[in-house]
Amino acid sequence: MLAVIFHYWLGLLLAIVGGLAVVSLIVGYIKKVVAPQYPSGRARRDD
Repeated sequence: MLAVIFHYWLGLLLAIVGGLAVVSLIVGYIKKVVAPQYPSGRARRDD
């Protein structure tokens, strides 16, 4: 009984960590690759 409950919570924890890893990879990709292609107004100005 205890093993079933433990495996349920372990699976839930791994699913959450995996989801956060995927989200962080997407955000990192956007910051490193996509954002430099489309700079904001402050970064574009050379005054």
